[in-house]
Amino acid sequence: MIRLVFVDADGTLVGSRGVPDCAWRAVEEARRRGIHLALTTGRLGRGPTLEYARRLDPEGYHIFQSGAVVFSGKGEVVRAWPLPQTPYHHAVDLARAEAAALEAYAAGGGFYVERSARALELHAELIGLEPELRDLHAVFFQATVVRVQFVVWEAEWRRLGTAVAGLGLDLHEATSPATPGIVYASLTAPGVGKLAAARFVAERMGLALEETAAVGDGRNDLELLRAVGLGIAMGNAPEEVRQAAARVVPPADACGLAEALRAVWNPRR
Repeated sequence: MIRLVFVDADGTLVGSRGVPDCAWRAVEEARRRGIHLALTTGRLGRGPTLEYARRLDPEGYHIFQSGAVVFSGKGEVVRAWPLPQTPYHHAVDLARAEAAALEAYAAGGGFYVERSARALELHAELIGLEPELRDLHAVFFQATVVRVQFVVWEAEWRRLGTAVAGLGLDLHEATSPATPGIVYASLTAPGVGKLAAARFVAERMGLALEETAAVGDGRNDLELLRAVGLGIAMGNAPEEVRQAAARVVPPADACGLAEALRAVWNPRR
């Protein structure tokens, strides 16, 4: 029996016009049936995203920063995995050399950039938060940095992808239907990702991963979808993600999350 569902944010819970009402109704029904829900996202745990987590399950645990931070439903940091120093500084150097937009994130919710760019502005609008303008090299010594993220247009990513992948950090690529054309290339410490954080949350709740489900739409959800008892892909997911899932549901805007949750409590449907 599935007792915990890991729910991605962008493209899964959040569609092109926010969270559909049908998704929230299904969330409430799942919780009435005793199913716990864990937001599992690349976003940081602040602002509207933290409110999504609290609404999903105020008594549960939620995964932010592509698996680098786990919060309680009360918004407290339960576990964090910091970035190693040298690869972090190499990422900042690469962003400067290529004039690429880079964000840095701290465990407690700090959000930093050192230049302006249209892609960064669109991302700030999407998550409802404004970053602090800081020297990113200096930030490492002033906060517990758990993640950096290149926020670039698809054409830029085709040029930068190989160099970013070679930084010695774990790369998690994602997109959002609300910001078409932008790639979010998130970097965490080696071995840190949604799957590792999901294992931590499941163990803390006394569950095996086989007793959990996951719903997602991005390549950064692949490992988790394959590892859980029931992996569900959104209809807007890339082909390789849909192929990895046990079930595929409609896109977020077409109430796909509601269908996914119904499949959890009624698997024969």
